[in-house]
Parts: sequence; structure tokens; C-alpha cells
Amino acid sequence: MKYIDLHCDTLTECTENGKSLNDGNLQTSFKKLENSGALAQCFAVFTQCKTPEEAKLKVEQNLNYYAHMLELHKKSVLSVTCGKDFALCEKQGKLGCILTIENLGFIKTGLSELQKLKERGVCMASLVWNEENALARPNLIFKDGLPQFKKRNPQGLTALGKEAAEELDRLKIIIDISHLSDGGVEDLLTGRKIPLVASHSNAAADCNVSRNLTDAQIKKIAGCGGVIGVNFCKDFLTDKNGIFNAFDAVYRHISRILAVGGEDVPAFGSDFDGIPAYKELEDCTRMPALLNYLNLRGLKSSVLEKMCTLNFIRVFKEVIG
Repeated sequence: MKYIDLHCDTLTECTENGKSLNDGNLQTSFKKLENSGALAQCFAVFTQCKTPEEAKLKVEQNLNYYAHMLELHKKSVLSVTCGKDFALCEKQGKLGCILTIENLGFIKTGLSELQKLKERGVCMASLVWNEENALARPNLIFKDGLPQFKKRNPQGLTALGKEAAEELDRLKIIIDISHLSDGGVEDLLTGRKIPLVASHSNAAADCNVSRNLTDAQIKKIAGCGGVIGVNFCKDFLTDKNGIFNAFDAVYRHISRILAVGGEDVPAFGSDFDGIPAYKELEDCTRMPALLNYLNLRGLKSSVLEKMCTLNFIRVFKEVIG
């Protein structure tokens, strides 16, 4: 069964370290994705810089490198920027590549940068990572320099952050709420009609860390037609000591999201090349085994198909066209 992964940090890893997106040592690469049965992969440009100027430079470097990699491998990959491109990937037997931004913190005053990102093919963007910026606050709270993983942040979006969200909607760029504070999530979801995405987040009821979503948030994401990409990071799959079974942990989070939000909500958001490799889910080549496991655990093929591709494609078409 084909699948789409909503988040990886592979592009930034490659840009910063001079690697190819086809490097076999990565958790996700063009060749590995092809062999694992991926229909498409979201490649995030991740920014964590001391100044907005430095971050803008990094974004530009990532965008240029991404364009170079797509051109270099154009016989096997295809840039996905609209809904019909998914069918084109199927028809041509190519891997779909979707460009996203993780952390718009380089935007400090005006929003003209968002138009430029749209013109460069960016399809999805998040307002914040783990550090407060001019747009939003993260859900991860620090005290004396140490992360307080179980505390949640009630602070909402800044005035500029609200303007940025409106502009993202206008430009038809999918809003990604992973990492965003509870208050910011509430600001975005209250009365919302346009679908949004949590590209790499899990269920807080099954692993009580601030990066995961509460049942109330899952319900509201479902209410606006959004989706949640289940994250493969061990720290977000379990907060319990003892024997850890990765496939079972993923299954439990999917089951919770299904129970609370319904079958139109779950998707996959691995976070590969942004998380440590560990047994069972060391890289994307394990996806076929995971899908087989989920099927054996009782997930119906129709539900799995929605989770693998249809849920995100629906959101993509509704927001972007």
C-alpha cells in the first residue's frame, strides 16, 4: 500500500551537511522512499537561528538545494504543488516531493516573505518550533534552561501571528500546528472551517508530553477536516519505562486518534532524520512492515488507505486545490 509521510528533516540535514537526498545513510532518501512504497514525502525546511537574517539565508539555501536535487533526480521524483500531481506521480511511477517549512520564526515584521515562499512551491508551514518568536509560542516550556515536558503553554498567537495565519490561508498554504502552544492551537481552531494539519504529533492521552495533542484538540482538528501525522519519535510514543514495542506504540496512538477524531484524521508524520534511529523504526524502509502490523492488529484496509494517503490528499486538495 502506498503512503505519504507528512514530515521529515532530511532536506535540512542534507543542505547543512552537503549530503544528497539520495544518500543511503539517511533515514529517508529518494531511493529508500521508492523501495518502501512511498507515494509522496513532505520535506521540511527547518530553521533555528539566532537572527531572522541568518534564518532567511538558511531558508534560501534549503530552497535552492531542494530545487537542485529535484532537477538532478527528475527522472524519478516529481514536485507536488497541487492536488492533481498525486495522480501524476502514480501514473509516471515517480516519488512525489512536497516542500514545507518548519518554523516561520524568520518573519519578524512584515508578511511579504510568505508570498515568496508560495512562489517557491511551499505547500505547508508551521509558525513556531521550540523557541518563542514574533508569531507564536511553543508548547514546550523551559524552566532554568530545562524542558518541562509535561507542562503545557496556554499563551496564544501574537498579533502578527494571527495576521500570518490569515495570510497563509489566503495564499492557500496548509497551516501546521505541531510544536505550537495550546493557546495558539486554540486561536487557530476556534470556529475554523479550513483544514489544518499537525504534521508530526501524537495523542497526549497515551503519552503525556506537551508535544502531543489533547483529546479536545484532536476533536477540533477533526471538526475542521484536518489531519494528524503520527510521529515516530520514541519520546512522543511512550512516557513509560520498561519494554518498548515501536509498532505497538504507533498502533496505540492511531487507535486513540481514531477513537476521538474518527477515520478521516490520522496520517503518518515520521520525523525521520530529526529523531534517533531505534529498533523496528530505524528508517522509512520499515514502513511496509509497520503497515502489515497495523493490518494484523485489526485496522481495516479502508481505514489504512485513508491514513496512508487519502486523508492528507483530501486536505491538500481542499486547501491548495
